[in-house]
Amino acid sequence: MKMTVSQIADAARATILAAPCSAEELVKGLTWDSRTVTPGCLYVAFVGERVDGHDFVASAIADGARAALVTRDPGEAAVRAANDAGAAVLLVDDCEEALARLAAAWRYMQKGTVIGLTGSSGKTSSKNLVRDVLAARMSVVATQANQNNEIGVPNTLLAADDAQAVVVEMGMRGLGQIAKLCKVAHPDWGLVTNVGESHIELLGSRENIARAKAELFANLPDDGVAFVNAADERVEDLIRFGRLRERGVRTVFFDGYVNDRPALLDDPATADTPFVWASDIMLNEQGQPSFTLNASNVPCVGAGTDADAKRAPAVTGQVPCKLELRGLHNVSNACSAAAVGLVAGMELQECADALAGAQPEAGRQQILHAANGALIVDDSYNANPDSMRVSLATFAAMEVEGRRIAVLGDMLELGDFSRECHERVGTYAAQAGLDLLICVGELSTALASSAVRCGMDPAAVICHADAAGALAELRGLVGPDDAVLVKASHSIGLQAVAEGLVA
Repeated sequence: MKMTVSQIADAARATILAAPCSAEELVKGLTWDSRTVTPGCLYVAFVGERVDGHDFVASAIADGARAALVTRDPGEAAVRAANDAGAAVLLVDDCEEALARLAAAWRYMQKGTVIGLTGSSGKTSSKNLVRDVLAARMSVVATQANQNNEIGVPNTLLAADDAQAVVVEMGMRGLGQIAKLCKVAHPDWGLVTNVGESHIELLGSRENIARAKAELFANLPDDGVAFVNAADERVEDLIRFGRLRERGVRTVFFDGYVNDRPALLDDPATADTPFVWASDIMLNEQGQPSFTLNASNVPCVGAGTDADAKRAPAVTGQVPCKLELRGLHNVSNACSAAAVGLVAGMELQECADALAGAQPEAGRQQILHAANGALIVDDSYNANPDSMRVSLATFAAMEVEGRRIAVLGDMLELGDFSRECHERVGTYAAQAGLDLLICVGELSTALASSAVRCGMDPAAVICHADAAGALAELRGLVGPDDAVLVKASHSIGLQAVAEGLVA
């Protein structure tokens, strides 16, 4: 972000408590953590559960902040520090809303293409793949970690200084939230990875989840591009709720599971449909996929101001592709990223090469090694029923000389469906060839019971109340030839199990 103090004040609808020495001075970057203030930045005084950012306005200005957004008078010392430094203190009604308005204003000062991305699972992995593919050709800014909420989305946009593409991950807690984030990001293109069961507690049905995810498509401009998972059970709901056909929004389909030519391409009525898919899919002994990456009739729209790409012909062809990432689900994620890359003007081989170089993020199917050589699959960052199933399937496909041990914890935000969802995961676990299953948390007792009912030896199913108990159970138990999968919702803290085994 590079905006003048006057532009910030206008966009944020602020009242000036302390006037800067120059209203036209550029403010560069922002932070709401006073420990990360950089010279010339904007400091945002959020009020948290334990910390009030207003208490640090004076120190932020002393460290070089040129402006501060506040929701109350920060005190005489802070105002005096601002006056002495020639910095601005800007009063707003709500810092979160002011940040959103600021990001929306900055978004329209940029020429890059904004790509919104959401889905029940695979959001962050897909976002990273889209980022990595586009970065092979152009400048890209993407959501950091999982900053996909009302603060993270504006922060991503404000970090985009003249990038050709901005990849914005959007999370969701209920109906209307993605639409609200779209009012800030105003995406040109939108990608929905899938419609699963996460957040079913709040929305009550898969149809309502599809309706919420389709808010991204519904908020695309008529000349935008929608990337749609053709393999998803709710694909027609996404198209209908997103009003893609009636508005004539250009739609590109992807499918990482079809493993053959999509049937609609053999139908004369739909043969021209833009499509990216995988065929000849194989998993090696470590669960890493290789496949043929196929494209048919994918238009080149171009990202940012790439006029040459806009004139390029549609892409049709096939190339071999191999991933460092693990799991069949990442084939679908890779196809979606390739579809974005092709529309942005990249070549098919260029996309495949970028996908081959993509690396897993910490806590997402990350391969670690214990001190004794045991293989640890750290997938502890988050979990829902869909991601649990694919993680178990990937683990089952890996070649393991010793025992196969899974440490599975509670999945949250499932509401009245919680017991049923945990029981279904227990069924998956019983079919995954596990030698030992350790369940962590109160909800996961249903997972354990289901695994036993479905045939697992009761002596091979152990329950613990927390991560510390599971780690204590595993210490001295895991042999050098064993493999351990660790997965649960993030707040269960199972990353401590992975880290404890590696330490």
